[in-house]
Amino acid sequence: MKSHFKYLLVIGSTVMLSMAFTLLKPTPLYLEIPKGWPKPHYDFSKNPLTEEGFQLGRQLFYDPILSRDNTISCNSCHLQATGFTHVDHELSHGIEGKIGTRNSMTLMNLAWSKSFMWDGGVNHLDVQALNPITSPFEMDETVANVVLKLQKTETYPLLFEKAFGDSEITGQRILKALSQFQLLLISSNSKYDKVMQKEAFFTDQEQKGYKLFKTNCASCHNEPLFTSEKFERNGLVLDTTLNDIGRKKITGNLEDYTLFKVPTLRNIQFTFPYMHDGRFKKLTEVVKHYNSLENDTNLPKQFQKPMRLSDNERVDLVAFLHTLTDNGFLFDKRFSFQRE
Repeated sequence: MKSHFKYLLVIGSTVMLSMAFTLLKPTPLYLEIPKGWPKPHYDFSKNPLTEEGFQLGRQLFYDPILSRDNTISCNSCHLQATGFTHVDHELSHGIEGKIGTRNSMTLMNLAWSKSFMWDGGVNHLDVQALNPITSPFEMDETVANVVLKLQKTETYPLLFEKAFGDSEITGQRILKALSQFQLLLISSNSKYDKVMQKEAFFTDQEQKGYKLFKTNCASCHNEPLFTSEKFERNGLVLDTTLNDIGRKKITGNLEDYTLFKVPTLRNIQFTFPYMHDGRFKKLTEVVKHYNSLENDTNLPKQFQKPMRLSDNERVDLVAFLHTLTDNGFLFDKRFSFQRE
């Protein structure tokens, strides 16, 4: 009887351990590729999406604990309602009111990106967050210290256990969780998208603007992502205060002088200010800038032919750009801050 009882105990313990492992096993999530979109660039096999990883990433994204004095979060510069960028100043602001050197980029459809930052200085989403965390003008913190701070909290060890199977907190896991949250920031349900799926129709003005867009803008802002992922000059006069030389700072190549990444135009209606230094506050100013470019051999060939749009045509073009607004994305509660 005694040996039989011990056998039952062993079997019971094994079943309980198996049940516990099952309970802790993260819930898989699957990225749905919008119809007509290319295959994502991100390798999900090295960071499989899970509900628990997404939830952890969202919590980290909104938590100022990532900064040295616990005042700056990712959300400080990337607000959901404005396409996950800031709108109240030209250049990003960081710890102790320090001002950065560039306008923050939007965060959406990042699974399709091959490079990050205005100058392409980061080539993988999983390490992108290192830049703002360690920048003296942004969060001014070290990953090692972030790990220590998270370990001392009541909530994060449990969140990491849910996401990764155990409560160990590491820099790599922090970065991968942030990636999981950002990878699901997909904007693909604007009026433009509905028109492409034959679920809606452009107005006459929007249709005229779309035709102008395809003639004058689409060579850099490729559909359906509305970016080429390339680096281009756009005719801006160098700001002699910032002296931002663009991609040349990364590569050291003279031909990369003042090249900046082509940003997506999705949700452009709400992602002001515009350009890498935030110099334009209104979308109409951006259109006027491109409309004024003439016969500059330093510009890419698509800009060397003047646009010469009339006042009405510029209005039509802006009307089309407004169809790229995805209100469902901008106000999706799943991407919003939720207190644990």
